[in-house]
Amino acid sequence: MEYYRQQNQPGCGGCLLILVMVALVTGGAPALLNLFGFLLYSGLAGVLVLFAAFWGFTYYMRRKVASYEASQTESHNRFVFLLVNILVKIAQVDGHFTRPELNAILNFFQYHLRYNQEQMYWVKQLVKEARDNATDLRQLLEEFRNGFAYEPRLILLELIYQIIHTKQPPPADELRLAREVALVLQISVYDQRTIEAKYMYRQRQEAASAGQLEEQYYAVLGLEPGADFAEIKKAYRKLSMQYHPDKVGHLGEEFKQVAEEKMKEINVAYGYFEKKFANGK
Repeated sequence: MEYYRQQNQPGCGGCLLILVMVALVTGGAPALLNLFGFLLYSGLAGVLVLFAAFWGFTYYMRRKVASYEASQTESHNRFVFLLVNILVKIAQVDGHFTRPELNAILNFFQYHLRYNQEQMYWVKQLVKEARDNATDLRQLLEEFRNGFAYEPRLILLELIYQIIHTKQPPPADELRLAREVALVLQISVYDQRTIEAKYMYRQRQEAASAGQLEEQYYAVLGLEPGADFAEIKKAYRKLSMQYHPDKVGHLGEEFKQVAEEKMKEINVAYGYFEKKFANGK
């Protein structure tokens, strides 16, 4: 397994040797001294310019991030902080934090939650701090459970399954860990199975037959195939209450969108069965 490490760019020691030889041949020692003086001056000036540019960009991004954090609710900032730390701890469960795992977390925030540049800079700083955070996973989960209502805990579990399923096939040990996370968060077995089943069936969606799609719609509603319409309607009402976007609005617009996407899935599944039973099939 490849672990994340920064690669050094190749240097150009041969270029300097060629310049020295040309200077000696064309102008002798005075030309060589002038060359070294120029290289010293231009090199230091270049380093200073690069340092100033890096410092300026870092300062600018930190100011932007501070402004962004100040514009968000305390609940939002704490939710993201705990979410990042929990995802990193899950990735580190085998004792390592690989580059693909890092990319999975960053891509999740960038593409699933549609984070912009300053938000991504914030997440990268949180990931960096989370890697060195000595707090264990259970403590983080308990803090999350005690600090947030049931609906945000469902969103957290939903996001954990999204991250796990970026790997195909999803690792069995991480799926077991997700079930343990659900227990610590005091999420019901019904709700945990609903989320897990949905992602299991989603893998087959592209090549799914009509029958497999029906199984997926049952899974979205947390039901076994063959449930009658009364059970379907009851499950739909329950899930609609749990995933109503207003219940997670205080967490920020991006997490409200997660709830909205979940509601769309629930509505599509219910709409399928409503049409099926109305037609008497």
